[in-house]
Amino acid sequence: MSKIASQRIESRKARHNRVRRKLSGTTERPRLCVRRSLNNIFAQIVDDTTGRSLVQLVTSSKEVEAKAGNEATKTDKSRALGELIAEKAKALGVSAIVFDRGGYLYHGRVKAVADGARAAGLEF
Repeated sequence: MSKIASQRIESRKARHNRVRRKLSGTTERPRLCVRRSLNNIFAQIVDDTTGRSLVQLVTSSKEVEAKAGNEATKTDKSRALGELIAEKAKALGVSAIVFDRGGYLYHGRVKAVADGARAAGLEF
């Protein structure tokens, strides 16, 4: 790994730790955490008091691909992921969450996940 790439990863981890110090999910208001890779977005809703993951989805799953369509871009798939995870959370009785961007900029695909979750009815 090049020096620039490792510095970028270390910077993201530092930002993530700074964000995580300030927020945590509770039973009433769990945490929606987002992880981004080159091709996919991973999202899960976590209750930090019990240490359990309530719902998790990835953009490569069949549900997301069916909702987004065949010719969807990565951003379109991310928005569909946000909508699906919100629907699954509401089925479990979760209506309000805390959004954890994972040290990534609130832009592009990360913002699309948040917008999709808001459009489907989650409050944060």
